[in-house]
Amino acid sequence: MNCRGMTLLEVLVAMALLAIAGLALLRTSSGQLHHLGHLEHQQLAYQVADYQLKRLQLDAQWPAENWHNGDMTMAGEQWFWRWRGVSTADPQIRALEVEVRLNRQAPQALARLHGWRSRP
Repeated sequence: MNCRGMTLLEVLVAMALLAIAGLALLRTSSGQLHHLGHLEHQQLAYQVADYQLKRLQLDAQWPAENWHNGDMTMAGEQWFWRWRGVSTADPQIRALEVEVRLNRQAPQALARLHGWRSRP
C-alpha cells in the first residue's frame, strides 16, 4: 500500500503562504480603517464649515476682509475654523472663505468652503 501524505516541508511552505496572505489582508484592513477615520473627520469638518458659512451669510454685519478665528465642538471633537471676506468686482457682493481644522496649527485645512453674500 502506497499512502503518501504531505511532508513536513510541504506543510511549512503552506503555512508560510497562509501567514503571508493573512498579513496582507490585515494590512489592507488597517489601511481601510485609517482612511475611514479620515473620511469621518473630513465629513464633520465640512459640516462645521457649512454651519459657519451659513451663519456668515445670514449675519446682518458686513464681513470684514481679514481672517477671523474661532472654535466649536461637534461630535465630541474641538474644531478650529477661520473665515474672511474677499472683495469682488461688485462692491455690493463679498466672497467668503471658510476653513476648518482639527488642530489650530495644522498646515492644511480638512475642509474649505467658498460662498458669497450681498450687502444688507
